Amino acid sequence: MWRAAAESGDAEGAVSALSDDVELVSPLTEQFRFRGRAEVGPLLEVAFSVIADIEVHTHVDGGDTHAMFYRARIGDQPLEEAQLLRLDADGRIREVTLFVRSLPALTALLAALGPELARRQGRRGLAALLAASTSPLHALSRFGERRIVPLAAPER
Repeated sequence: MWRAAAESGDAEGAVSALSDDVELVSPLTEQFRFRGRAEVGPLLEVAFSVIADIEVHTHVDGGDTHAMFYRARIGDQPLEEAQLLRLDADGRIREVTLFVRSLPALTALLAALGPELARRQGRRGLAALLAASTSPLHALSRFGERRIVPLAAPER
């Protein structure tokens, strides 16, 4: 159910796979976690509105612990995400821990999610502050990835 919802961008379907007391550990901050469907649901709605073409390439089933890996994009930025999923006794997801690569994908996600979540909470000033502070970070990481990092590639 979780995988199908992710691949189709179905936030409502994804929420239905969650336990009531789900906890989502974000790859973007250590400052807080999203707890319960009421907090995780809106995050998934925003995430599925900016992450496109999700294609799961690996799913590891370890009983009550699963790992899922997918490729996608945010705009023209490729993204890869790993998800550690822990299930409750009813088979619903009680914990989601997310890991994102590459750095430009992570900063693109930060620049897209933070301001939109704040807007949806009616916090326009915070949304503007988040946009102003995350956009330069994303621009720098993207420039570095495309122009500077290739200069350090192994010589062949």
